[in-house]
Amino acid sequence: MKNLIACGLLLAASAPVTAQTPEEPMEMEELTVIAHPLSAEGLAQAGLVVEGETLTRNLSANIGETLHRLPGVHNSSFGNAAGRPVIRGLSGPRVRIMEDRLDSLDVSVTSADHATTVDAFVADRIEVLKGPSTLLYGSGAIGGVVDVHTGRIPHDRPDELTGGIEARAEDSTEQVSTVGELDFGAGPMAFHVDGFYRDANDYDIPGCVESDELRAAEGGEACEEDGTLPGSELETWGAALGGSWIGDRGFVGIAVSRYDSDYGLPGGHGHEHEEEEGEEHDEEEEEGNPTISLDQTRIDLEAGLENPFRGFSSANLRIAYNDYDHEEIEPNGEVATKFKNKAWDSRFELTHREVLDFTGAIGLQYSDKNFSAVGEEAFIEPVDTTAAALFWVGQRSFSGFDLETGVRVESVEHDPSVGGDDDFTVYSASLGFVIPFGTAWELGLQSDYSERAPVPEELYSDGPHLATNAYEIGNTDLDEEQAINFAATLGYTSDTWYLNASAYYTEFSDFIYQFATGEEEDEQPVQQYDQDDATFYGFDMSGGFRAATFDGGSLWLNGMFDIVEAELDIDGNDNVPRLPPWRIGVGASLDWHRISARIDYLYVDEQDDVSEFELPTDDYEDLRIFISTHVPSRFGEFELFVQGKNLTDDEQRYHTSFIKDFAPQPGRTFEGGIRMRF
Repeated sequence: MKNLIACGLLLAASAPVTAQTPEEPMEMEELTVIAHPLSAEGLAQAGLVVEGETLTRNLSANIGETLHRLPGVHNSSFGNAAGRPVIRGLSGPRVRIMEDRLDSLDVSVTSADHATTVDAFVADRIEVLKGPSTLLYGSGAIGGVVDVHTGRIPHDRPDELTGGIEARAEDSTEQVSTVGELDFGAGPMAFHVDGFYRDANDYDIPGCVESDELRAAEGGEACEEDGTLPGSELETWGAALGGSWIGDRGFVGIAVSRYDSDYGLPGGHGHEHEEEEGEEHDEEEEEGNPTISLDQTRIDLEAGLENPFRGFSSANLRIAYNDYDHEEIEPNGEVATKFKNKAWDSRFELTHREVLDFTGAIGLQYSDKNFSAVGEEAFIEPVDTTAAALFWVGQRSFSGFDLETGVRVESVEHDPSVGGDDDFTVYSASLGFVIPFGTAWELGLQSDYSERAPVPEELYSDGPHLATNAYEIGNTDLDEEQAINFAATLGYTSDTWYLNASAYYTEFSDFIYQFATGEEEDEQPVQQYDQDDATFYGFDMSGGFRAATFDGGSLWLNGMFDIVEAELDIDGNDNVPRLPPWRIGVGASLDWHRISARIDYLYVDEQDDVSEFELPTDDYEDLRIFISTHVPSRFGEFELFVQGKNLTDDEQRYHTSFIKDFAPQPGRTFEGGIRMRF
């Protein structure tokens, strides 16, 4: 594997490879000096921006799958509805998912089968920070950040009514999706309305439900091949209304949104109960997979003011309140467990003018989450978690380079319903350099020190967790997790080619993880939380060049590569579980008059560096084609698009998924849709 990193570095130096042309909205990594130090692109670190056609092409039913093909980003995948991003091998409580710079406030961190309520279908753009982002976003961002920008609170008054509508359908799940939005103004007021609906059946799969490795481990069981993955159905809808008063120097706005989803749980891990002796079991009643029914009501407030007082150029206040609950329902209709999360998140930021030649911002962040799980399968007691933080980030220009730095201190308190409180104080600091050279080159060098407080699941779990098919036991003796990270990012952009490459090395102290004890409880293997040192290192890159220019268009060739290695500092098997294998992709994009066409090929290697009791995963290929055309009309511009995914109908299993041996990805899929903007 180390040789592959060397090969990737050589590839970066000789033949650039990624996925977009500079002229189009792109997923291209950008290394830039950010004028506003609180911009989500962060401090001289690798970042991805997904919008426009890139977002249309990659849009999926969950945020993890939407971002899955970006360099350095994978999907935790728990069926069609649930999937969180895995950034450079880190996931769960180490990757923060946000909506408009505030926490998603759902319970997707609690378990892999819990869907996040942030939906890419209503995104204007999605920003991804790869690497520690704790300075701005706190303890839960030690691995990275995904921020979905919705535009639900307007910052400017639109001159006229604008909006759009989209409808798409695919054959694999018979999925139908629609979304619409409107933006308009009235006097000093600006308004935003959006809504979406998505309905899908179980998706088609190309082979067996269970992997070859699992069936071999179980003594060569017969292949369950019925053409679909049971429990992968979903029905989801959401709506939002936002409005702002906008003055000469600022604005005040509010948005109210609703998210509702009912979806199946694949993986054959049904929520069975132990039967009392002599109790008869109704086979017919228990057929099928369990489901989750969730809903969230969210209220966002935001206010911004330019030149609030002497020495400061702007002030911004954001507050989000969330009322979330979901029920986990047995195949017979019985509610097994109820989850609730009443929470709010807030941040106040002041951007200051030059102080000792530094421009920057000082900020306060406060959040409160009241979480509970009640029922026969609740594996954690109710917990109230509060976090308060103070941070500063700054930027200064020198001759030949720019310096970016910052510090943060955060207090986290967990108050469980049983037992005493647990308090943590965590610190973060960062130092970064952006060095331009040549005509269009930039080199970014960054070092970070980050700390993460344990989350309630790691501290207080004590019960069967059916999503992971384990009896999980927390550890109240856990300390803060610490990480020292070094990263170098190289970027080049011109009219004819572009390159973005990033190498990183992270040393964790007291890295929190689960290990198998070898014991069983309630007929499930016991997984205990513990801490040891760990090391993560890797490389990801993207790039492309214009191969041809002709009347009315151009042809670009592009590609990507990523790899991450990790090991625990323990005796025996030191592999980190669910670590993604290396990938390489190549593609071509053609723009000709009003027609755009794109073909992408992705190869994902096998993963056989597995942890204890983890099965290896086979390699696979993914071939995709996307074609679109833009048609102007007096009503606005229409875009018609079709695409094919997994055109070779290859069996694909994500090693990052808890249920990868029970739930392959969809087989060959065709999708078509229409968009209109006005």
